[in-house]
Amino acid sequence: MNTRAEIVARLRAKVAAGQPIIGGGAGTGLSAKCSEEAGLDFIVVYNSGRYRMAGRSSMAGLMPYGDANQIVMDMGSEILPVVDHIPVVAGVCGTDPFRLMPKFLRQIKDAGFSGVQNYPTICLFDGIIRANLEETGLGFYKEAEMIAEAHALDLFTASYVANPEEAVAMAEAGSDVIVPHMGLTTSGMIGAQTALTLAESKVKVAELMQAAREVNPDVLIVCHGGPIFSPDEAAEVIRDVPGVDGFLGASSMERMPTEVAMVEHMTKYTRIQLPARAAQGA
Repeated sequence: MNTRAEIVARLRAKVAAGQPIIGGGAGTGLSAKCSEEAGLDFIVVYNSGRYRMAGRSSMAGLMPYGDANQIVMDMGSEILPVVDHIPVVAGVCGTDPFRLMPKFLRQIKDAGFSGVQNYPTICLFDGIIRANLEETGLGFYKEAEMIAEAHALDLFTASYVANPEEAVAMAEAGSDVIVPHMGLTTSGMIGAQTALTLAESKVKVAELMQAAREVNPDVLIVCHGGPIFSPDEAAEVIRDVPGVDGFLGASSMERMPTEVAMVEHMTKYTRIQLPARAAQGA
């Protein structure tokens, strides 16, 4: 298992060398093995990975279709044994009212995870449902508390945020990486249709980055989601928003390339022609 200090030092060295930090979600052991082969810097095991690689929307990870934290622990038993050196981060639902979070985080560490990220996350909710969650003890502050507890346990931490207040809270909690979340990834068979434009995303990423760095000038920033769904869009945001250190992909790393590769490969079989055959009885 990689230590927090080792992971952070390696990420900072990449940025100093002019190379972006690239992380990816892994919903299966095969995705994890491919991530390692491709040279990603870290992988995150989200409960949404279980759903998207089963052909469902990643949004299912935000719904009550299963115990998110237990799903991640189960996925860890599939993924951790096939990873040799890449840090594996657990997506932890920090608002889970059925977990004693300090104890659960120790279980995460004992299982072999090198760090945690706040997912499923309240930052993807707004309106009356968000207000009700915040009012009833299930708010974003619980996720910030989880990140602070993980930091105290010397776990590597990455944090999804969707507004400046959340960016400040996670920077104050000691998060090593802040991840401005631009919403459900667009494109592909089960991608979102409603999303920010890429231009709007650049403005929002810059805003959240500024808020986080006012608290911690050294915090690492990697963008994620919405219209940032391919290497081209990621490169454009990194180029046009000075200070962004890299990209974290989930659907864009495993679902979308799998859809393309499998359809193209299978289609080649459907195009095979049978050789001409002599008519029966001729």
